[in-house]
Amino acid sequence: MKASITDRELASFEADGYLHCPGFFESSLIDSVDAEIENLHDRMAAAPIDGVGISWESFDRPDVPQRIRQLMHSEVVSQTLNAMLRSARMLDAIESFIGPDLSLYHSKLLMKAANDGTAIPWHQDYAYWKKAGNRPLMVNCMVAIDSTDIDNGCPEFVAGSHHWGLQEHEREQTSFGVFLPGHYQARDDATAIPMARGDAVFFNALVIHGSAPNTSSRDRRANTFAYNVTGNGEGQCREVLRGEAG
Repeated sequence: MKASITDRELASFEADGYLHCPGFFESSLIDSVDAEIENLHDRMAAAPIDGVGISWESFDRPDVPQRIRQLMHSEVVSQTLNAMLRSARMLDAIESFIGPDLSLYHSKLLMKAANDGTAIPWHQDYAYWKKAGNRPLMVNCMVAIDSTDIDNGCPEFVAGSHHWGLQEHEREQTSFGVFLPGHYQARDDATAIPMARGDAVFFNALVIHGSAPNTSSRDRRANTFAYNVTGNGEGQCREVLRGEAG
């Protein structure tokens, strides 16, 4: 297993706005998540669970079964994801980026089904999260449940874009409805991050990122754990995990 975040990795994160950490979680944990979310599309379509929020893919073809685009509060559907988000390994890493007073912001499962998963448009997370009284201190950690590459929609980042400040976003009433002009298209300045199962990528609340549609026959499931500095923004710290009151 990977050691804690090093000074060199922290410097890379501060320069680029993201940090890829191969093998962050062992394969046995990912196997457990895989088992816990098996047939999740069909299960949630048949009987949604209280405490989760689901955004579905929108298809023009009536023959396509329902597919989850994102599921908020994924710790409710997976005991292993719940354990991962509060594990010492995860919290030690997050503390390296934002300090000792850590709170959970959310845990989100991104399903991006084989052949049908749509693009996630270019955006900065802080465009969703900005409210009076908070600063862009949040940090995300995306953990790969499936191996991912450009064909099934691996994450892509614009290195250094977190230094540009918050950009003007467009908005519409859809899931992922806050996005930079152009929605999603190839960018010469973006870096694709292929990931193996159990890899993690940590990223800043202001770094520009997105991902292509899944045009492959392979699922691209990943979970994004979002953390905030405790007290940064009213109502934006769901649960204190470490430090102040934790």
